[in-house]
Amino acid sequence: MPSDTSTSSTLPINSYRGLLRKREFAGLYASFTLTVAASTLSGFALGTLVNHQTKSPLLTAVSMYGATFAMVLGALTLMSVADGNRPRRTLVALQCVSLVGTAAQAVPELPLVARFGLLLVLGFFQSLGTGTRMGLLAEVVPNSTYALARSLMNITSGGMAILGYAIGAVLLRYLSPQEVFAVATALTAVGLIIVAVTVRERSIRLTRRPGLRQTWTTNIALFSHSGQRSLLLNLWVPNGLIVGCEALFISYAPHHAGAFLAAGSAGMLLGDLTVGRLLTAEQRRRYAFALRLLLAIPYLLFAIHPPVLVATAAVFIASAGFAATLPLQEQLLELTPDPVRGQVQGVESAGRMTWQGIGAAIAGGVAQHFNPGTAITAVAAISVAITVFSRPFVVRARAVRVEAANA
Repeated sequence: MPSDTSTSSTLPINSYRGLLRKREFAGLYASFTLTVAASTLSGFALGTLVNHQTKSPLLTAVSMYGATFAMVLGALTLMSVADGNRPRRTLVALQCVSLVGTAAQAVPELPLVARFGLLLVLGFFQSLGTGTRMGLLAEVVPNSTYALARSLMNITSGGMAILGYAIGAVLLRYLSPQEVFAVATALTAVGLIIVAVTVRERSIRLTRRPGLRQTWTTNIALFSHSGQRSLLLNLWVPNGLIVGCEALFISYAPHHAGAFLAAGSAGMLLGDLTVGRLLTAEQRRRYAFALRLLLAIPYLLFAIHPPVLVATAAVFIASAGFAATLPLQEQLLELTPDPVRGQVQGVESAGRMTWQGIGAAIAGGVAQHFNPGTAITAVAAISVAITVFSRPFVVRARAVRVEAANA
C-alpha cells in the first residue's frame, strides 16, 4: 500500500503537530494553505472588479463562484493525471499554470471576457491540482491518519477563506484589484516553491497513461460501484443543498447575514476539529449518520422565522454537521484501489464544489416563488430526506468494505 510504505518506519500519528512534523505533509499543507489564500483573494478582487464595471449581481456572483462549474470538466476529462507515475511533477506543472493565470488577471485593462475565460481555465486546472494533491496526501500519511489530515485541511480551508475575505476587504481599501491579484500571484509562487522543495516523486506508482480515455474508464468503474456511488451521493447532495440554504442568508435577513455566515464558519471549524481530532475511526463511523442529519435538521426552524439569536445558534449547530464528510471520505478511500486514489478524490472534491453551486441555484429558484424562510426549510427537508433514504446504501457500502478487508 503506498500510504503505508512511506510511514512504516514512523510512530503512529495522532495529532496535528505530529502530522506537521512530516516534511512532505507539511509541504503539501503549506502549499494548500497558500493556494486557498490566493484563490480567496483573487476571487474577492475579481468580484469587486466585475461589480464595479458591470453593477450586475449575477455577473459578480459568477465571477466569485463560477470556477466551481469548470471543475466538473476536469473531473470528466483529464482527472486521470492525478494518478500519473510522476505526481510531484504534475502538481508543480499545475501550480505553474495557476501562477500564470493569476498573474494574467493582474494585467490592467484586461477585457472582462478574457477574465472570465481565465476564471474557467483556472477552475479546470484547480480541479486537477486538487486530485493530484489529495492523491499524494493518501500516500504521504497512513490510512489511519487520513481523516486527521483531511480534518486539518478542512479547518484550514474554512479558516483561510474567512481570513482571506477579511484581508481582501482591507487590501482593497488601499490597493486596486489588479494589485490584489499581484499579491495572490506572490502567494501562488511561494506555494509552488514549497511543493517543489518538499515533496518527493512517488516512484512506487504504477505507470499509467493519463488522458480522456483513462479518465472515463475510471469514472465508469467508480459510478458502477454501488458503494462508491452512494458515498458520493451523500458527500455531494445534502452538503450542496445546505450551502444553498446559506446562499439565502442575505435575502432572508440582510442586516444579520454576516452573523449567520460567521456562525456557520465557526460551527464547521468546530465540527471538523472535534470529529477529526477527538473521535476514533470507529466513533466517526458510528456518528456519521447523526452528523448528516444534524447538518440539515436545525434549518427546519426557519419555517417559523425564529429570533435572530435562535437562528444564529441553529446555523452554528447545523454547520458542525459538515464534519460528516470525514467518515464518508474515509470509507470512499478504503473502497478505492490505490492506482486511482487521486482521480477518485479529485472527482469527489469537484462534485462537492459543483453541488454547492447547484444547491445555491436550487435554493435561489425556490426563493423566487416563495419567501426565503420557506425556501430554506424546503431545501433542508430535501437534504434530510436524501440522507434518510440513502442510509441503507451507505450501510451496505460499509459492509462491502468489511467483507473485502476480511477476504
